[in-house]
Amino acid sequence: MPIANITIMAGRSADKRRALMEKVTDAIEESLDAPRHTIRVIVHEVPPFHWSVGGEPKGPPDPEAS
Repeated sequence: MPIANITIMAGRSADKRRALMEKVTDAIEESLDAPRHTIRVIVHEVPPFHWSVGGEPKGPPDPEAS
């Protein structure tokens, strides 16, 4: 059973996340000849204030931080 874990920055629409999961499933099915019903795709969304690139935060500070 192939499992794909994908981490993305939060903020994309449900339609975009659904399309991502479908295309990843398609790619795994094609490349591994895996039966579609065995493929698992897990999308982890990270708030922008918990994401940085090159040490620079990609969002404003956590509104719940003290």
